[in-house]
Amino acid sequence: MTAYGQPANPMLRSERRWALFFLAPSLIGFLAFTLLPVVTSLGLSFVKWNLIRPPEFAGVDNYVRALRDPMFWRVLKNTAVYALGTVPSAMVLSLALALALNQKIRGVTLFRGLYYLPVVAPMVAVTMVWRWLYNANFGVINYVLSLVGLPAVPWLTSTRWALPSVIIMSVWKSLGSGMVIYLAGLQGIPQHLYDAAAVDGANAWQRFRHITLPMLATTTFFVMVTSVISSFQVFGQIFVLTRGGPANASSTMVYYIYQNGFQSFRMGYASALSWLLFAAVFVFTLIQFGAQRERVFYE
Repeated sequence: MTAYGQPANPMLRSERRWALFFLAPSLIGFLAFTLLPVVTSLGLSFVKWNLIRPPEFAGVDNYVRALRDPMFWRVLKNTAVYALGTVPSAMVLSLALALALNQKIRGVTLFRGLYYLPVVAPMVAVTMVWRWLYNANFGVINYVLSLVGLPAVPWLTSTRWALPSVIIMSVWKSLGSGMVIYLAGLQGIPQHLYDAAAVDGANAWQRFRHITLPMLATTTFFVMVTSVISSFQVFGQIFVLTRGGPANASSTMVYYIYQNGFQSFRMGYASALSWLLFAAVFVFTLIQFGAQRERVFYE
């Protein structure tokens, strides 16, 4: 029966059943591989468990231990430095690429595909290539530096250069993703705005500042939020390039969680660290939404 006491439309009920049928695989996968592990990790964060002995209830001890753990604060700082190093630079370079590839130039489709190729390339394969490029003895980067008279840089073996090396590689790999999103935003800007500005005598910089950037506010906000969330979850580059070294100089939150959970088998502590990471990302995202709300949604 409907809300007005009339019999429900049989065709509508059939469509709902078919919709549920086609949605069922995704819903089951979400429940089994996302929601259930998340809820389980929350429960594990309140116990001590090494995968061998039965879990022992610990209350909030894991969280207190994390907040008193100097290594927790160090890897959190490394993660923040990584985010500050990758997000702004990747956004600026992605926008510059999108502006260049939004022009009517010959072979623009080929260039777009080439710049997007690193995004679809497997992370491990890309990282192994960069590991060879960074090699202190026979890497291509140090070879190029030697050609211009600069000394070799211990990219992956120096506490000073390890994290910047990961940042450089990550920015290179993420350029294509931001470029595609910015391209979509640029192609959605009405051409008549630029024509009117040109008639009024606005130069290229003025058109970019007063038309392109404001019209890309929502796109920029989306890229920034997703990039920040992704940067806080960095793992593959760290695992393959540096293993968190040297001397934990490049260790990040997710890698530290991996070390505690799957190397030291402190599953309760690792789960608590995961939820602290979630809290940090959640708070930072709320701050971003609050700071950008007026500019993005009411501009």
